[in-house]
Parts: sequence; structure tokens; C-alpha cells
Amino acid sequence: MESRTLSIGGMTCAACAARIEKTLRKLEGVGAATVNLASEKLFVEYADTRTLERIKEAVVKIGYQVTDRPKGVAVIIPIGGMTCAACSARVEKALLKLEGIESTGVNLATEKAAVVYNPQVLRLSAIREAIEKAGYQALEAAKDGGADEDKLRKEREIKILRTKFIVALSFALPLLYIAMVPMITWVTLPFPRALAPMNFPLIYALAELILVIPVIIAGNRFYTAGFKNLIHRSPNMDSLIAIGTSSAIIYSLYNVWQIAAGDFSAVESLYFETAGVIIALILLGKTLEAVSKGRTSEAIKRLMGLAPKTAIIIETGPSGETLEKEIPIDEVIPGDIILVKPGAKIPVDGIVTQGRTAIDESMLTGESMPVDKKAGDPVYGATINANGLIRFRAEKVGGDTALAQIIRLVEDAQGSKAPIAQLADIVSGYFVPIVCAIALAAGIAWFAAASGGLVSLPAGQSALEFSLTIFISVLVIACPCALGLATPTAIMVGTGKGAENGILIKGGEALETAHKINAIVFDKTGTITEGKPKVTDVIAAPFVEESRLVQLAASAEKGSEHPLGQAIVQDAQNRGLEILNTDSFTAIPGRGIEAVIQGVTVLAGNRKLMDERNIPLEDLEAESDRLAGEGKTPMYIALDGHGGLAGMRAAGILAVADVVKKNSKEAVKILGRMGIEVVMITGDNKKTAAAIARQVGIDRVLAEVLPQDKAAEIKKLQNEPGVSPKHHPVIAMTGDGINDAPALVQADIGIAIGSGTDVALESADIVLMHSDLMDVPRAITLSKRTIRTIKQNLFWAFGYNTLGIPIAAGILYLFGGPLLNPIFAAAAMSMSSVSVLTNALRLKGFNLAREVKSREIETLENTPIHCR
Repeated sequence: MESRTLSIGGMTCAACAARIEKTLRKLEGVGAATVNLASEKLFVEYADTRTLERIKEAVVKIGYQVTDRPKGVAVIIPIGGMTCAACSARVEKALLKLEGIESTGVNLATEKAAVVYNPQVLRLSAIREAIEKAGYQALEAAKDGGADEDKLRKEREIKILRTKFIVALSFALPLLYIAMVPMITWVTLPFPRALAPMNFPLIYALAELILVIPVIIAGNRFYTAGFKNLIHRSPNMDSLIAIGTSSAIIYSLYNVWQIAAGDFSAVESLYFETAGVIIALILLGKTLEAVSKGRTSEAIKRLMGLAPKTAIIIETGPSGETLEKEIPIDEVIPGDIILVKPGAKIPVDGIVTQGRTAIDESMLTGESMPVDKKAGDPVYGATINANGLIRFRAEKVGGDTALAQIIRLVEDAQGSKAPIAQLADIVSGYFVPIVCAIALAAGIAWFAAASGGLVSLPAGQSALEFSLTIFISVLVIACPCALGLATPTAIMVGTGKGAENGILIKGGEALETAHKINAIVFDKTGTITEGKPKVTDVIAAPFVEESRLVQLAASAEKGSEHPLGQAIVQDAQNRGLEILNTDSFTAIPGRGIEAVIQGVTVLAGNRKLMDERNIPLEDLEAESDRLAGEGKTPMYIALDGHGGLAGMRAAGILAVADVVKKNSKEAVKILGRMGIEVVMITGDNKKTAAAIARQVGIDRVLAEVLPQDKAAEIKKLQNEPGVSPKHHPVIAMTGDGINDAPALVQADIGIAIGSGTDVALESADIVLMHSDLMDVPRAITLSKRTIRTIKQNLFWAFGYNTLGIPIAAGILYLFGGPLLNPIFAAAAMSMSSVSVLTNALRLKGFNLAREVKSREIETLENTPIHCR
């Protein structure tokens, strides 16, 4: 199946999101449909292009707008020199001849060409040249970037909402003034005599009507969308507002007619100000909500802002001369040779072809020291060239660069849903119809009770007016928005905060599960240690020289990719020894290697390999134990055919040590304070593993575990009983994401420690770009804080509606308390969704590093369940 993310317009509450999901899941060929209300995005999995078109049609049919970003790059090119329809047709024809043009349309009136093209096939400069060859001027093109388009769309939405709110407020305030001042008798406020309700009731009523009309026009969307959804039998928040305010307006219009007919007492039964102020307050809430929503995706915008806008490519001129040409970054294609000057940003990913420099890769790796680069070394887009002048060949451009993968990963995570949101999603689907039923039932019940004299009414109110107030208050106070925004906003801000700190969380489920972790398993090499081992000791048997032993071992290990083997090769090179060619090479997984070099068979590996080949170790065993006790990894070397000796004999030991990362001990200590048990897993021997574990403070060690058996060990930990037979530990596995992939998948949470370029690891749920073990407690702390924020939001959203609806329905009045005015109900509703967004945005100010380091971190959400 294919997947796509579409922008959705016109959603106002969780009921809208639930309706879209429900509609699309019924379509044949749709695998999944998830709507994120906060980002206004729809993620769909579908069978084919025809299904995608049906998806768009279905969304439009139920009353929403759908925007599908084209796969190619969209540009608007102003064109000079066109005079008639023949000119526009000629330009269009010239463009359609170019390979890589997906669509084009030339508008004579605006003198602009809208072009969608594939930047992998065609450059923008070639499009401009085609226009100029046709005899016209191609002026500066305006790109239609995805993030910019979203930003512009949201800015337009905020501007429109702000304008509507200002219009509504400008008329609602005087409307409220002339409605309330005649009722205030204890203080004298200025009021025009011509509008005195007792003297000129019809003029007074018409003045209110004239003032409410612009407010209704400003809030027209509530009526068009609300009643449309009501007709489709899927009411949403707009429907509640439309029904409530329409009831007040219709009843008030009836009373205006009564006044005109001579019943002047009806002037006391006008509710135009209620409808007007409700619309103004809800527009205020919607404006604040739109502004807050825009702030939740700032992390993505910051990431996108890291990339440079242009690149300098090297081209060969007509006479064979070398030319430097600056082009937009979107026009760079694989194979281009790019020039980067000192202090400039690397535009795309590639391989250095010429020059030497140091590059600041802190954006990806978190390392503050620049990395030296020479011909053949990789460079990554958005990193900074510190001092040298280099040329490199573009390898990955556009959406394939490391930065683009990070952005895509964060976008996918922000669009995902956490399991904790399921209850809110279910409630949202039924919320509005239930509220409508409650409002209707409460209105009818109070009308019957008031008409029958069972309750005393407020002074001057009839049974109909009293029940209408109840009906409107219930409809207006109900807030499905808060339910719909509670989870996605917190996830968006939480994952964005993680990305800013080099912690890439791949989805809402991973974010939620991380806060439940009880035990965490660390791979040793490259995770707890630097993963850059060095040879520390060489012990040779009497029949072989030390240099010859190192030379044979290094020559055998040259074909190995294991870090220990590479350390031996590096040591031989440092000694100036020649690396000999091998006649044959065999890797023995989990044991070592076997090679034949100039007639000598070399066996290099661990104790298991020697035992399996029945090779006596003699005095070397004691040396091996001593070295292992010092935290070094002893590698046995056995030779057959060396110096005329027949039979395989132990020839010596090469000890290799890996330095513990500077923050490993502190990270283990903090995890212990959080109530999380730390386990180390390694293929190394027990003594070496125990020595490393002691250095960092780990009590439980799983040693001599083969790579293929790591997943089985994780499974054993998962099956161990916790504090209750019903609960098993939630296990996280932390490794380098390559040879640990099966274990990362088996664990409840897989955490890959990468260089920042390995962000596409499918096996991990969380990727730590900075290779710093302190990011593990930071990731867990971020998860705890985000989940706590989600729970606060859900508690507020459910609590607000659970308390607000009964109060609006008159429960307090029943026991002698006050009756809720619909205006106050509208204010409460508007502020409820804003408060949920504001609470989520508090995560933006959360300092992860300070939180983890400054205090003893308590387990916020779960009781520790230790693996024993």
C-alpha cells in the first residue's frame, strides 16, 4: 500500500476528525486513516491512485477542504511580453515539451505560469530558458514550498479569524451595552433616549437586530458548516453553536414581530446580545486556538530552516572552462559537483572529491568539535564548513538527505496517535449528539416543570425563556475541541522538544510506552563504551615474535568489520607493519575468524573458538583472566604452519580495550534513581563484561551472548514476573541499531544510538542522534512529562464537560443556586480549548538537561517493576 499526508481544512473540533476517519475507513482500498486535529493533517494508506482520488472526493463531500501537495516542485513564474491568448498557448506548448514537467498552466490575465516539475529530471533554469527561447521574459520565480505553504495557510487563517473577531466585537460590545444598561438601575450610565426600550421598543429592538447582523455574518461559518453537518447526521461543535445562537435569534425575531404587532412587553424577551456575544467570544477562542496550534509545529519549521537555500555548482563552459553557478537547492541533482566556501553550509549530502576541511556536524551528532574531512569522506546537508574550501559530489538530495529524513520522522511522529487518546476519540464520535439530546431533554424538562408551577422562575422570565436559556447554555458550554486537542497538541510539542534535543521519537505509541519502562538493557560496545577499541597488550608465545604475531593477526582481521579486528589492523599500521594478502578468509559468527596467509593458518577469536578447536591454552589462560579482570577483551591467536610447526597451537593474546563514554556512569546512576533497573548485554567474556559493568555501576550483566541470541535474552527478561503475576516488566533495549536490530524489535521500546545519519533505522522506536547515554534518561523524562501533560489535558477536558454541562442544564438552580448565563457558558467553552493548548505549550519551556541533572528524578507515572 502507498501512504500520503494530506492537509485538511474546515475542521473545528474532535467530532470533525472522528467523522473524517469514520468516513474514510469505510472506503474500499483504504488501509488506515488517521486525522490529527492540531496539525490539521490526514495520514492515509491506500491501494492505488484511484483510491486516493476517492479519498479526496469523500472528504470534500462531507464538507471539508483537502489539499494534496504535488510530488513535484510547484513554482509560479511571472512572464513578460505576452499580448494575447496565442502567446500563453505558445508558452504552455514550449513548457510541455520539456521532460520532467508534470503540469503547467499559463494565465494571460495575471501573466504568470503555474508549473509543477520534477527537480530530479529538470532544473528551474531550463524552464526559464524554454520560456525565453519562445520569445518571452521569464521573471523571478516564486517557489511553493511545503512548509512555507502550510505557514502561509495558517497565517491567512489567523488573519481571517482575527478580522472576523474584531468585526464581531465591534458590534457585539455596543449590542451588549444597549441590552444591559436599561437593566442596571443602581448606577446611571449614558444611554441614548431614542433607544429607551420602554418609550421606543420597536426602535430599540431594530437597533439590536441591526447590530447583531454583522456579528452573524462574521460567524457565518458556524452556520454553514454546522447546519450542513447536522443535515448529514454528523453534528460537530459548529452545529452546537449554530443551534444555540439560532434559537436565541429566532426567538428574538419572533418578539420583534410581537412588538411590531403592538405587544410592547415582548421588548423584555430579546436575546440578540446573547447570540452576538457568544459568537464574538467563540471567534476569540478560535483565534487564540489557531495561534497556539501554529506554535506547536515550530520545531519542524526550525529544522527546515537549517538547510541553505542555494548551492554553488561547478559546470563546464562552452570553451571547456570551469564555471561557478549559484542555483536554488531544489535544483541540485545527484552527481552535481558542488563548491562550498569556508563558513558556508553544506547544501545536500555527498562525498568530498577535492580539498580538505573541518566540518561542524553538531546539528546532527551533538559533537562540538569539527570533524576533519578529505577526499572520499561523506558530508551532510545543513552542516557547516568551518575553514577549508572543498568540492563534493551530490549523492542524496531533496527528501533523501539526512536532514529531510529527520524532518519526515518528526512529522510522522507528530501526526501519530498515542493509545491514551483512544478513549477521547471514542467519546468525540458520540459527544455532540449526546449533548444535543441533553440540551433538548433539559429544555423540555424545565419548560414542563416551570409551566406546571413546580419551580419558581427568575423575575421577568417566562417558562419558554427560562427553558430556552437552559437549552442554549448546554449547547454552548459543551466543548469537544478540548477533547480533540488534549493528546495531539502534547504529542506535537513533546516530539518537537525531543527533536530539538537530538531525541527522535517515532510516534505517539513509543512516546507513551517509554514512560512505563522498568528495565533498560544496554549493549556494551558503542553504547556504554566509545566503540573505538585500541590494542593495549600483546603477549606472544616463545615460538613467535611479537611483531610477527601482530602482523599475522592484523592481516587476518583486515577482512573483518568487527571493531576489535579494526583495532588490531590500526595497531599494526601504527607499528609500520605490512598487511599481508590473505589466501582465504572465513568469519565465524560469535567466535572469531579463520584465515590462510602465505601458507600459515591463522585462527583469531575468543575462548569458545579455542575450546571448539581443542587448542590447549597452557600459560595463556592465566594471562587472559588477568587482562579480562582489568576490563580488557583478550583475543586468542592460534597458528598452524608457522616456523615449520605442524598442528594448530596457541601463539599468543592480543588484548583490546574500549574506553567507557564519559556520561555512561552518570546515566546509569540517574536511571537507578528513576526506579529503572539497568542491565548490560554483550558478546564479551564474563570477566571483561563484569569489569566494564563495575566501572559504570551496573549490577546485572548478560555476557557471552551471540548477536543472534540477544533478542531471546530480551524475551526472557520480558517474561520475568514483576511485582504482580499479571504485570511483566516493560523492557527497553539500547544499541547501535545495526547488529542489535533483532533485539531492538523484540524490546517494548528500541532505542538506537546513532550518529544522527542513521535516523531511518526501522528497528528503533527512538533514535538518539548525539550518541550520548544521558539522552536515555532525558527521553524517558520527556515521555513522563508529555504523558503527564496529556493526562492533565484529558482530565481538564473530561472534567470541564462533566461539570459544565450539568451546571448549564440548571443543576445548581434546582438546589437554590444561580442559573448559568449563556454568555458565560460561551466564554468558558472558548477558554477550555485554549487552556488545553496553553498547557501543552508549557512543554516548550521544559529544560530536559536541567530536569535530569538537577534533582533526584522520581518515578512520575509507574511503580518500579524490577527484573529478577
